[in-house]
Amino acid sequence: MRAPIGHFDDARPAPACLDELTAPVADAVRNWRGSVPAEQIVYVDTDPEWADTATFVEHYGQDLLERSANCVVVAGKRGGESTLAACLVLSTTRVDVNGVVRRRLGARKASFASMDTATGETGMEYGGITPLGLPDGWPLLVDAAVVDLPYVLVGSGRRRGKLLVPGKAFAELPGAVVLEGLGVS
Repeated sequence: MRAPIGHFDDARPAPACLDELTAPVADAVRNWRGSVPAEQIVYVDTDPEWADTATFVEHYGQDLLERSANCVVVAGKRGGESTLAACLVLSTTRVDVNGVVRRRLGARKASFASMDTATGETGMEYGGITPLGLPDGWPLLVDAAVVDLPYVLVGSGRRRGKLLVPGKAFAELPGAVVLEGLGVS
């Protein structure tokens, strides 16, 4: 099949590639609900050496820079309580952790979660964290610009491989809240 964006040699519907995904991501695809059919989520095989955005777009298409999103794990703290959440923003922006995220989580302080926390809690590899298959109960903060794109390139749960997902599908994921200004230049 031809990928809806980018230039990939191997693109297949994600439901046909469950063995290529981490367990939580495979479960999310297997149990997919929403207005976008699971078959419209596309898995593309990619070299993990080229996983970082700048190198990735060099190899798979410069047009992907404006159509890629990063998913990061943040921790909001208030008193002795800590709340983990995921944030999804375009790769050309950064997450407004100290403004939008902190306020949304009702936290006194917010920061990026450590690599060990992010990977341990999600069951995903660092550099491949994706909004599909996040732990139950986690807030997923999605920048409105991501939802507006026809297709978005995100991690697959591993450094090898990526997912191409219709932007509007992110608004329907469990715990998703679409926010203006989450991603800032």
